[in-house]
Amino acid sequence: MSSRFTWKPLALVISASVVLTACNQSEAEQVSVNTQPAQTVEQSVASQQAVTPRQVAVHYADLAHATYKDSLVTAQALKQAIAELLASPTEANLQSAREAWLKARVAYQQSEVFRFGNAVVDDWEGQLNAWPLDEGMIDYVKEADYQYELGNEGALANIIASESLQVGGETIDVSEITPQLLADLNEIGGSEANVASGYHAIEFLLWGQDLNGFAVGAGERSVSDFAQGENCTNGNCDRRGQYLTAASELLVQDLEWMVAQWAPGAQDNYRAELLAADTSEVVRRMLFGMGSLSLGELAGERMKVALEANSYEDEHDCFSDNTHNSHYYNAKGIQNVYLGRYVSTSGEELKGPSLSDLVAIQDTELDVRVKSDLASSMQALEVMVAAAESSEAPMPFDMMIAPGNEKGAEIINAAIMALVKQTGSIEQVAGKLGITSLEPDTAGHNF
Repeated sequence: MSSRFTWKPLALVISASVVLTACNQSEAEQVSVNTQPAQTVEQSVASQQAVTPRQVAVHYADLAHATYKDSLVTAQALKQAIAELLASPTEANLQSAREAWLKARVAYQQSEVFRFGNAVVDDWEGQLNAWPLDEGMIDYVKEADYQYELGNEGALANIIASESLQVGGETIDVSEITPQLLADLNEIGGSEANVASGYHAIEFLLWGQDLNGFAVGAGERSVSDFAQGENCTNGNCDRRGQYLTAASELLVQDLEWMVAQWAPGAQDNYRAELLAADTSEVVRRMLFGMGSLSLGELAGERMKVALEANSYEDEHDCFSDNTHNSHYYNAKGIQNVYLGRYVSTSGEELKGPSLSDLVAIQDTELDVRVKSDLASSMQALEVMVAAAESSEAPMPFDMMIAPGNEKGAEIINAAIMALVKQTGSIEQVAGKLGITSLEPDTAGHNF
């Protein structure tokens, strides 16, 4: 579930030690293994360019535009793969749709660094990435293995098998499944677990429930769930296809809107509004976004909560067991903003004036330290990816958080501590650049 919170000054929390109790196709080729080592002070001095805060602010908007544009391109490919699956429900086409979903996550997860500090993103992202969701609202579930939000009237609504829903005192016609209907059904009845749209709704429909608990294995939905006539399993295959189509169309529509918000040349979009602000405010938003995703969201909501509660229901990509990659690319997005660099899923690189350049002008040692901390976080998360995708004994995130899994807890704790450390460096950057009111989000976690 997307979290909303207020970040307290790190000086109050970073000195405390982390006390923690002890959702898949391999994407090893997509995970960067060439994390740049920290530069020496001499190298940093030699490579730094005399950039201005204004140039950095403009390039930040360019980075956001490039990241959302890549997210849109991969979502369009996902929509096409879903159309091919529904036209011809074969194992190969189901696998292709799943692979398209996994690739779409690579770009989108790197965009989340733009969420915090930019209300236009934070107010919008829930329709695309809200989690965890009560999947029984969407389709059939095996109730004996289904953990859902207590008191949620929509938890077993099963839109796909229904012509109407009664939730929160309302009777809603769901006979025609459209993108607008799915948007309207999000959080119906006041429950944040009633998620009808976005990446995770599509993920559930492509993989199905993950019934493996803390054991290895993702969801195993049969392709016959999308077949027609007598080959259809679990009923309502036509409506299941309609739901997938509507969800993929809504995803593309939402990303088209966000790409337009960051596009250069417009006079009335968010980019124009942002760049009309004082440059120091833009820099503050950049650092706030980096710190909040690093600490409160990624280290806190997405890792610490799941580990402390030993709860695979709090796993991010829980149906596909792709959580390790989602965490990795969240951290990559943070590194992208500091370095002013984005590499698209097609291999195109965008590079320009960065926070790193600004810091290096004033304090080369701090710049080297920040880059080193960012690299250390990436390395810690690479260990998580390697463990999850091991060919001999894979340990995905839902196995890492199992009670008594000391090795899994060690991997997650190492990533959390690296993220805590890099967040401290981000706050030092804020001080160096004259940002005195950063206060990034901790999600209420005491690290």
